[in-house]
Amino acid sequence: MQPIISGFLDAATETISHVVCDPDSRHAAIIDPVLNYNPRSGAVTTVSADLITDFVKERNLEIDWILETHAHADHLSAARLLRDRFRCKVAIGHRIDEVRKHFMRVFNMPGVENNADFDYFFSDHENFTIGNLNARALPVPGHTPADMAYHIGDVIFVGDTLFMPDVGTARCDFPGGNARDMYRSIKTLLAFPRETRLFMCHDYPPAGRTHQWQTTVGEQRDHNIHIRDGISEEAFVEMRNQRDAGLELPTLIIPSLQVNIRAGNLPAAESNGVSYLKIPLNTF
Repeated sequence: MQPIISGFLDAATETISHVVCDPDSRHAAIIDPVLNYNPRSGAVTTVSADLITDFVKERNLEIDWILETHAHADHLSAARLLRDRFRCKVAIGHRIDEVRKHFMRVFNMPGVENNADFDYFFSDHENFTIGNLNARALPVPGHTPADMAYHIGDVIFVGDTLFMPDVGTARCDFPGGNARDMYRSIKTLLAFPRETRLFMCHDYPPAGRTHQWQTTVGEQRDHNIHIRDGISEEAFVEMRNQRDAGLELPTLIIPSLQVNIRAGNLPAAESNGVSYLKIPLNTF
């Protein structure tokens, strides 16, 4: 069954959020929504979430799920905001607990002892529905241990595993990340039929190309610069580890993780009515 898919590009973070709709029932899910954050001023705005909200309301969609592929390090999540607007569930993979525990220590976040900010945790290969659409949560550890892809109808939303073929694959040097796990996760995705459509969460296009976020299993197997057919696990792991060693940290990693391990909840306001994010010194 083919879902109706609409992508929303946040140009500042090069993130693509998706609205996935069952054409029969008009039930839908939102995948990886963005909360806009200005690192210079600390201003939080809802421009990207408002675009999705307007789209949903104009089409009279019923949102069942907000699906997070993982705890993102490159943008703040608008999951909590949209959950409040649409009264739906925020779901993520069950291994988010491993990520939360690590970064709770990093940021010394008292009072954040459990995963109560999320509404639901998918187990590996768990089936669920969006209206009449059949869906399944596919574990794809590697970028982080908690990454999930979502197989919905006849398409797969890959999160931060694969990029477009001319960009390659995601980094594996975050806590709990592992290049060998990434290789095996991607090979699982690329074992689907060649015509299976794959939707990206990010695109970092080379010069001369506009942003794109849809490809196929066949295109990835033939052309992905990091993991096309014929590239061995050992060669991939060596390439990925060397490449990751030279990468800068994402610009928004410090604010993003404090919010995203809590399903998009901003820190509680202090006695002066202002919310604060922490900057740990000499830690990252």
